[in-house]
Amino acid sequence: MSDFNGKSIIVTGGSLGMGLACARRFAAGGGKVMIVANDKASVDSAVAEIGENAAGFVGDVRRNDDMAAAVQTAASRHGGVDVLACCAGIQRYGTVVDTPEEVWDDVLDINLKGIFLASKFAIPEMRKRGGGAIVAISSVQAYASQAGVAAYTASKGAINALVRAMALDHAGDNITVNAVCPASIDTPMLHWAADLWKGDGTAETTLDAWGRGHPLGRIGKPCEVAELVAFLASEKARFITGADVKIDGGVLSKLGIVIPD
Repeated sequence: MSDFNGKSIIVTGGSLGMGLACARRFAAGGGKVMIVANDKASVDSAVAEIGENAAGFVGDVRRNDDMAAAVQTAASRHGGVDVLACCAGIQRYGTVVDTPEEVWDDVLDINLKGIFLASKFAIPEMRKRGGGAIVAISSVQAYASQAGVAAYTASKGAINALVRAMALDHAGDNITVNAVCPASIDTPMLHWAADLWKGDGTAETTLDAWGRGHPLGRIGKPCEVAELVAFLASEKARFITGADVKIDGGVLSKLGIVIPD
């Protein structure tokens, strides 16, 4: 693959899960990838795995100075910024009544503010290159919610709205902005959730059960999400902007009310 030859790409949350899969895909396509995450060990591991097409920056997507420095580092190292993939995110459980304020703030800051800050500094660099692409990882829970995930669902609905706003604001800069909305994907975060909710079973049986809840009968793979992110960031998708694209194994096509046999 050579679809990202000569491109400078930033992936926030790029050291684990869907972010790591995106970093791998961009690098495999010839892109020069800056992996941004707040855990040095996982950043170093990701860079070592991907090799010469990857570099790392240890920073917090919630912090203005960190995101400014991450973008500047990528621009200096790779000659500019062409693509920003916003993959940093966390999941926390709770209703608005039992969610502590600090947990609410963490979820909204990482999932939503992180996109705002990364984009704030990446867009001026993209303008210098004559355009670019931003792709944000959202969720099917931007459309339909589980119970007890008030902060997470709020953050994901807000991501889709922010994407639409940025798409309009920066269309004249030749910058496309889109969201990818996965269902259950085989990531460390999903395994954490499965372990949390396994009850008397195991995390593996819980994951299997969640997979059967999708019409395709399984959970998704990070590499499948990465292919969609790469497409939206590529030259093939230059007429797509302001979109939120589901990658959900059909789960949102399925009504909970079932016609009896």
